[in-house]
Amino acid sequence: MSAPLLEVRDLRTHFFTRAGVVKAVDGVSFTLERGQVLGLVGESGSGKSVTGFSLLGLVDPPGRIVGGSIRLDGEELVGMPLDELRRLRGRQIAMVFQDPMMTLNPVLTVGAQMTLAIRAHEKVTGVAARERAASVLTRVGIPDAAARLDAYPHEFSGGMRQRVAIAIAMTHSPGLIVADEPTTALDVSIQAQILHEMRELSRESGTALVWISHDLATVSSVAERIMVMYAGRLVEEGPTSTVLRDPRHPYTRGLLDSLPATARPGQELRQVPGNTPSLLALPPGCPFAPRCVRASERCVVDPEHSVDAVRAFRCHHPLERAA
Repeated sequence: MSAPLLEVRDLRTHFFTRAGVVKAVDGVSFTLERGQVLGLVGESGSGKSVTGFSLLGLVDPPGRIVGGSIRLDGEELVGMPLDELRRLRGRQIAMVFQDPMMTLNPVLTVGAQMTLAIRAHEKVTGVAARERAASVLTRVGIPDAAARLDAYPHEFSGGMRQRVAIAIAMTHSPGLIVADEPTTALDVSIQAQILHEMRELSRESGTALVWISHDLATVSSVAERIMVMYAGRLVEEGPTSTVLRDPRHPYTRGLLDSLPATARPGQELRQVPGNTPSLLALPPGCPFAPRCVRASERCVVDPEHSVDAVRAFRCHHPLERAA
């Protein structure tokens, strides 16, 4: 078998603040195959986005990667000089942000931004770069793409701007795209269209996706595998259908029970009890223990990874497997 496209081992990204050290990512390990879609879910503050930023080396001070390994197609990214990282970004690994205006320059036309991105990595003429840009815009569903190259970002709707951001990420057909909640700010119909387009683009080009979201419903429709994060750690991972149908970790079960679709009309929505802990003052052992109805004295000791058939989880008191 060929080696995975992405291998992450014991990744640790910490932020060094005046109040103390924030362990935003604390020992995360996973692999990703070529063309695979991986969902990364959890509440706000669980470390999802920092994990994504770490993959591209986009963590700014006071944060930094303090340990672990990130290998992309066999090449180590942790500790790589900045100029070499810039060579990889866009060509081999790219990112789609939640707000497309973080990606798009408001004073440049879409065509100017796309041709700059193309010519930064390839020696092509301006005409050829513009033709490539129009072709990629067409692939992501922008009508009359050649003419729209001369439009500015503010002349596009929110959904169209996000399509442009996806097009820029897809320009060089990178091996991996990290999508950080790219559909959160869009209405449901546009969200469904972009999810469909991303799945098709991944299938056609063989590009792997890391899809970061707090929305389990969205992830279930796009990802083959899912990882659940809590307090900077992975607490459960495995095939999406298996994890969502038959979760073993109480936190995963709590996230599923809190979905509005699980409540009857007029019924009060359920939620995971308590609040996410401060990463500056995590409890000893399992960080979810203060919110967990199954917690016991054993939970003051950090649980090891357990493997159950095709998935893994970290819990002293896992939920029973469904019949």
